[in-house]
Amino acid sequence: MRNLGPKSRKLLNQIGIHSRENLQQLGAVAVYLKLREQHSDVTLNMLWALQGAILDCHWNDLPLEMKSELKQQVSEALS
Repeated sequence: MRNLGPKSRKLLNQIGIHSRENLQQLGAVAVYLKLREQHSDVTLNMLWALQGAILDCHWNDLPLEMKSELKQQVSEALS
């Protein structure tokens, strides 16, 4: 999966994400939240990387509006 190196893929495998299709089914926010439950050091860069993997684009190419929306969804889920 694009944007995700060996360490990130290992973390994803630990929560049952083994393919881009798995990631797409759950969505970047849900997967990010699952990762944070087990690994408190996971940052928003992982969220951007997950969304980029879903869209098959580099995470730096995600529009700022999309990043803001993803961040808002995480905030709402955590409140």
